[in-house]
Amino acid sequence: MKTSAVIIAASVASASAFVPAAKAPVSTELNGLFKTISDMDLWAPVADSNDYGARGKKVLKTGALTDKSYIPSGLTKEQYAKIRGEADAKKEANYQKNVKKAGVFLDYTEFYLARGSDENGSWMKLPNLGHRMAKTKYDWSGETEGETPTYTGVSAQSFFGGKGKKGKK
Repeated sequence: MKTSAVIIAASVASASAFVPAAKAPVSTELNGLFKTISDMDLWAPVADSNDYGARGKKVLKTGALTDKSYIPSGLTKEQYAKIRGEADAKKEANYQKNVKKAGVFLDYTEFYLARGSDENGSWMKLPNLGHRMAKTKYDWSGETEGETPTYTGVSAQSFFGGKGKKGKK
């Protein structure tokens, strides 16, 4: 009886070694770490900092030249300051030009109706299939006299400079 009790106790002890450990409860909290991070408003101090044209509200300027500043050889401090000022003005003018174009776009519905796509499909017979073509150097439509390049009369020579097969005898 003692041996059977020892065998049963040993069996229970060895079997309990293979039982998985109890897991810690998983948090299903709505405001977990990911949610906290993803809800952060990184642009809160300046709400429109990501809008086009917001750079104009920032204080951005080229640093002032001092006695220790780099000045290219052959230029005076005043000449270099003038060049830097002109570059800043050019950069600002280009930026303002692009700010004016922000949000301006061609409405696809208007394009679709203009090419006649909604009617009978006649746009498929056009040479450009209803696409807008790039501007070229010449007027290829032939509507303007003298604008379309024409055949000049120059013909290609053979690779060796001869007239080709027909010219040989």
